[in-house]
Amino acid sequence: MAMEGEGEGKEVPEVLVLGPPWVFSTLESQFPNKFRYLKPWLFPQLPLHQFLTSYAQSTQALLMPVIPLLNSATLDCLPSLKLVVTASAGVEHLNLADLRGRGIAVAYAGNVFSEDVADMAVGLLIDVLRKVSAGDRFVKQRLQPTKLHFPLGSKLSGKQIGIVGLGKIGTEVARRLEGFGCTISYNSRTKKPLVSYSYYSNVHELATNCEVLIICCGLTEETRHMINREVMLALGKDGVIINIGRGAVIEEKEMIRCLIEGEIGGAGLDVFEFEPEIPKQLFTLDNVVLSPHAAITTHESFGGMAKLAVENLEAFFSNKPLVSPYLA
Repeated sequence: MAMEGEGEGKEVPEVLVLGPPWVFSTLESQFPNKFRYLKPWLFPQLPLHQFLTSYAQSTQALLMPVIPLLNSATLDCLPSLKLVVTASAGVEHLNLADLRGRGIAVAYAGNVFSEDVADMAVGLLIDVLRKVSAGDRFVKQRLQPTKLHFPLGSKLSGKQIGIVGLGKIGTEVARRLEGFGCTISYNSRTKKPLVSYSYYSNVHELATNCEVLIICCGLTEETRHMINREVMLALGKDGVIINIGRGAVIEEKEMIRCLIEGEIGGAGLDVFEFEPEIPKQLFTLDNVVLSPHAAITTHESFGGMAKLAVENLEAFFSNKPLVSPYLA
């Protein structure tokens, strides 16, 4: 079976691609002939493990998205693997302990997506508060003759904002909202010594003292369902939740119940607990704005991620330090 790049007379490094990542087409078009790619999806007649044991035994580098999960069975088929490059800022799809035990390094998206994700967070918040999407539906469905008064929205300026996870994305969100005169508080694993925002050691206290919660943290065992019913009740009936982190940080069933029963005021969601499945109850709520996990999907982000992936791969094959290693 001929793999891409064979017969071209070039000694280029081999990279296995799983998924493939959304940025892969951008990477191929912007950086042609950099690597020889193994593409299992081009051979659907072969089960993945058979493809890997037949054609990837000497492969040292792997490029992949968030899905599929990289499990031990797959790694067992890749005895020469030394690097995983993931086109994601999160790493919950990777068994980091297993990778470390096998001596496999990880490179990730780092801060490439931070500005675009922060833009999306603010956009979702404005949409929920000012009912932009609801207004769009109101006009397009020509509801004016039967419903003359569109519901009042709420201003963003001056809001008390709680940010869950004050990393690079959370910091970019805070910086943007300062421009609206918002008061920023945050919850994070540790207090940030150089940050002037109010710090709360648990999210319940943060929610009690805020009108909006913006979820910017990653998904870990500690953060799974961290935003539970008690936190949402503390946020209050006018409170808004924005999630551009990971869906399972929120206890989704309880959030839906709180939205339907009016125990929180609204939500803007770019991520969901059981993606790609999205609860149908959310579709009919005018105080909810949904986005298809699209916070990172800009031309700029894709181009930046493709460039970063290439830089990490080139560094690896040149025995240089990775550009964006995941070290936690």
